[in-house]
Amino acid sequence: MSAVAVGLTVFTAACTDHPLSVQNPNQPDVAKVFGTPRDVETIISKLFQQMYNGQLGAPDDIFSQTITMSFESSSQLGNFGMGTRGAIPRSPIDNSIGNTVSAGNFRDFDFLSRNARGAANAIAALDAFAAAGNSTGSPARDARAKSFAYFTLGYALGNLALFYDSAAIITAAVPPSEIPALSKSADVMAVGLASLDSAITIANSAAATTGTNGFPIPVEWLSQTTAMSRTDFIKLLRSYKAKFRAGLGRTPTERNAADWTAIIADATNGITADFVIQTNATTGWSGAVVNQLATSTGWSQMTPFILGMADTTGAYDAWLQQPLLSKMPFLLRTPDKRFPSGDDRATQTAVTGNTRNGPVAGSILYFRNRPVGEDTPADAWGTWYYDNWRNWGIRANGQNGPYVMFALVENDMLAAEGYIRAGNFAAAMPLINKSRVRAGLPALTAIAALTDQVPGGSACVPRVPQPPNFTTTACGNIMEAMKWEKRTETSMIGYGQWFIDSRGWGDMAQGTALEWPVPYQELFARIKPSYTTSAKAAKGTYGF
Repeated sequence: MSAVAVGLTVFTAACTDHPLSVQNPNQPDVAKVFGTPRDVETIISKLFQQMYNGQLGAPDDIFSQTITMSFESSSQLGNFGMGTRGAIPRSPIDNSIGNTVSAGNFRDFDFLSRNARGAANAIAALDAFAAAGNSTGSPARDARAKSFAYFTLGYALGNLALFYDSAAIITAAVPPSEIPALSKSADVMAVGLASLDSAITIANSAAATTGTNGFPIPVEWLSQTTAMSRTDFIKLLRSYKAKFRAGLGRTPTERNAADWTAIIADATNGITADFVIQTNATTGWSGAVVNQLATSTGWSQMTPFILGMADTTGAYDAWLQQPLLSKMPFLLRTPDKRFPSGDDRATQTAVTGNTRNGPVAGSILYFRNRPVGEDTPADAWGTWYYDNWRNWGIRANGQNGPYVMFALVENDMLAAEGYIRAGNFAAAMPLINKSRVRAGLPALTAIAALTDQVPGGSACVPRVPQPPNFTTTACGNIMEAMKWEKRTETSMIGYGQWFIDSRGWGDMAQGTALEWPVPYQELFARIKPSYTTSAKAAKGTYGF
């Protein structure tokens, strides 16, 4: 639990120290809330939903900031920190009291920390019930609940470590009234990974595998269309382990130092299909963020900085040569089927039509060339004709619909990146080709070194800005092919994936903040001064 939440409880108790005082009914009573095994199971069943809604249930959050910081999207609006974080030159993350992005900076920290405390309390309660001979109904049901609680604890700590420089390490051994000290992100991540290991161990235990009335995970716990089997749940846990290990590093040096052997092992035993959340306005699985970003071009349009690498006509090179504040949008022509084809804008717009419902189910046409009347000028370098419309069906359907929380391609590219770093290009190529060939790009077949270019000749994808001036492009190598697949397939889905990867790959714009400080709300509750992190991106791979 964060100091903010604990501090409110302590303050209330201090005001009622007379022995005859009436108990404040608004003061939390952990013992009562966790009063029976079934009560604890109910709490556990809601933990992931609470964290999901903390991250994607309101646009003022970390996600909305990361998409402009990493060129995943572009917006000049000050709302939710999008324009503030995306402006060039970059500025530090303001952590002063009442700063304009204070709600978004704090939201993720608050939801993740509070639900980590809830998960830890639930684990401790289940242990106490088991010691007393009490149960949720069967050993298998106990195991399911405890494994899921460890998953949510690991998920909370892992995400805190990905985005914040520090957080409190919360475990079942920490009493509910105790405020743990703040620990560095690497230490928080270590406990998060250990929690996921505990979830896997319990899911593989005799109680879970041979008992009755346990797995699968009920549909409402993860908002699935069908109950998740024990086997698939373990695969999901291993994918998150791979994601967290790879994503922790703030710089190329740190990312390179990750345990890629472990990442490969987890990813290759990870998910075998997209992990999809069914947003639902009735059941409370919010689609608020994607709903807002689909409002108009002003909220989210693509920028050529990264996606321009799909161009095969030289238009992207010309764009790179233009001054930052005088860049002009250009027509993207590419063999990549994730973008509309055509030699003029009208033809490309006709491919996607004048609809705001998004692509049809199963389509990989992720980007549309919008009707001219919907253009909204913004920063010159952020103004383009293209939108990512993959999630627009959620808005069109009253905030109901599927949202990809963890894409299979993301999992595959974690393994592929590990293989590339190990020099095992033969193992990496088939993983990259799964989505690359589906998108109409030629398969990687004969890559033997990092200096080898992807096939396609003058029509290769991606075409990467070249040093020293970064105003011309050349065919990328296998690493760039992997990055291209991961970016196009995770664009505007998941949670902050472009930001997490781009900082570790060294692809950010110079001066971009690499992590968030502990929000001032938490620091003030701990009677500590606010601060601003100094970690920022150097001039990177593409010269941005």
